[in-house]
Amino acid sequence: MSEPIVIALDGMGGDEAPGAVIEGMDIARVRFPNVRFLLFGDEALLRGPVEAREGLSGICEIRHTSERVSAEAKPSQALRKGRKTSMRLAIDAVRDGEAKGVVSGGNTGALMAMAKFSLKMLPGIDRPALASFLPTQRGESVMLDLGANVQCDSENLVQFAVMGADFARAVLGRRRPTVGLLNVGIEELKGNDSIRAAGDVLRQFPNAAFDYQGFIEGDDITAGTVDVVVTDGFTGNVALKTVEGAGKMMQSYLRIAFESSWLSRLGYLLARRSLRSLGERIDPRRYNGGVFLGLNGVCVKSHGGTDAVGFAQAIGAAVDMVSEKMIDHIIADFRHLDMSAGEADPSAGAVPVAVEGSGKPGAQAVAE
Repeated sequence: MSEPIVIALDGMGGDEAPGAVIEGMDIARVRFPNVRFLLFGDEALLRGPVEAREGLSGICEIRHTSERVSAEAKPSQALRKGRKTSMRLAIDAVRDGEAKGVVSGGNTGALMAMAKFSLKMLPGIDRPALASFLPTQRGESVMLDLGANVQCDSENLVQFAVMGADFARAVLGRRRPTVGLLNVGIEELKGNDSIRAAGDVLRQFPNAAFDYQGFIEGDDITAGTVDVVVTDGFTGNVALKTVEGAGKMMQSYLRIAFESSWLSRLGYLLARRSLRSLGERIDPRRYNGGVFLGLNGVCVKSHGGTDAVGFAQAIGAAVDMVSEKMIDHIIADFRHLDMSAGEADPSAGAVPVAVEGSGKPGAQAVAE
């Protein structure tokens, strides 16, 4: 039997906590028999529901704390005053080696600030990026950044591409992911300085473990043109919310159409099975679990309003990344790219981004 995977959970994070967290654990344990849990939160609220689930009580250790991070807390405030909160203690369990990953449905800004402070960044990576899955016409794809970094230079975008490809391999099973930079056009001269500079670097990447497909446009996101969509956090967040909004609009239109007449209702009855299958495919719970890539540890952000099914999906994302040793692959990829660049030009040390828009004269796309 494989070695147990311990996941630390913020039992008090999210709109439906702790109920959705505990029920999500119960669902996840069936899918992942080798998972174990460290659950942080108010023991008075957690003990009863956990012990009521026979299969869960034996694989879950509760760590008591009465403090939690509020949804309104600013990241700086949470970082200063939240050392004993359920979120921070769950993160620290990963730092201290007690757990392999952490999942929280709490305050996103606080989670990123605390995780970056406690877990630190991986060598050669400047900023964490928030990545998640999206349904497309060709299956599922990964998009990052989804809001962790409003402004990004070319070096950040290149780093996101490498990490996003590793994420797609670990969770989606893509052996050699395709990567595209989101832009206002596919021509090489389109876009701002940072995007064009990142494209220049990715086109000449030595022995990359992914296939760079160049620039892509907004409609390529849902078309599934590439496995990994790379963009800055501002654009990524707007694109994600637009896709989600368009999905809700189409659901509303379909509901109105099928209720418009008795003939339409009959059509719904005939198509019900196919519509149910479609609903399952685009169910947001299926894609729950944003991941902060670039940290020296697995950190998954569950949507605060999700239910137990969605939270179980977030746990699953954490388990998959641990099982596939994604952190080790990211470290190895950056080290490999750095060595490859050094062989091409021993005096260079790494692939340079000495172009407009990098924000750093002579900045390096990959550093040791």
